[in-house]
Amino acid sequence: MTDIDTLVIIPTYNEKENINRITTAVLDSSPHVHILFVDDNSPDGTGDMADALADRSDRVHVLHRTSKDGLGRAYIAGFRWALERHYKYVMEMDCDFSHNPKEIPNFRDKIIEGHDLVIGSRYCGGIRVLNWPMSRLLLSRGAAVYVHLITGMPVSDPTGGFKCFRREVLESYDFDLVKANGYGFQIEMTHKAWMKGFRIGEVPIVFEDRQEGSSKMSGNIVYEALWVVWTLAIRNGFRRKPKVKK
Repeated sequence: MTDIDTLVIIPTYNEKENINRITTAVLDSSPHVHILFVDDNSPDGTGDMADALADRSDRVHVLHRTSKDGLGRAYIAGFRWALERHYKYVMEMDCDFSHNPKEIPNFRDKIIEGHDLVIGSRYCGGIRVLNWPMSRLLLSRGAAVYVHLITGMPVSDPTGGFKCFRREVLESYDFDLVKANGYGFQIEMTHKAWMKGFRIGEVPIVFEDRQEGSSKMSGNIVYEALWVVWTLAIRNGFRRKPKVKK
C-alpha cells in the first residue's frame, strides 16, 4: 500500500459547485495525499457534501466549525488536526481551482529535496496570473514589494496561499500567538518560518481566478495585510535576517 504522508487542507464556505471536482482532482494528483475539508458551517450544504465524500473514501476527512471565522483560523484548526496524526507534510490549498491540483507532486518533490516550507509563487520567474483585473494584479505585486521592503523576507509571493509545510515547521509555531486571518495570515506564517531559520523554497504556479462560486476577498483583508507587516517587523526588532539553525 502506498504511504500516505501528505495532508491537503482545504477550507470551505459555500463551495458546493467545486467540492466534488476538487476532491477527484486532488486524489488523482498523487497517491500520497489525504484531504481535510475544514467547513465553516456553509449554509449551502457544502459540509454535508464533504461528509458524503468522506463516507465514500477513507482518504477524505472533514472538520466542521460552527461559524465563519476566517481563513487563518480554519487553517490553524486544520494544522492542529494534522499534528495529532501521522502526516509529514501539510498543504494549504483553495477549493475553487485557482490552485491547480496537478501541482501537488511538485510541492512534494521540492520539500522532499530538503526544504521546510514550499510556496507556490505566481511571480517566480515571471507573472502567471489568469483572469485578474489589472487593479488586483497591481495590488498583489505591490504587496510583495511592500513586504520585502519592510521585512527583508526574500519571497516573491508572500500573500500566496498554495503552500506545503514540513511537520517540524508547524510544530515550532505557537498558534495562540498568530493574529492575522487573511492575506496577513499567509505573510505571518511564512515570516515566522523564515525568522526561525527554516529553509524556504518556491515553485512556480499558474493562478487562475475562480470560475464558480463567489470570492471571499474584502477590504478588511487588505488592511489586515498592511498592518501585520509592521507588526511582524516591530516584533522582531526590524531584524532582516533569520536565525542560523544548528
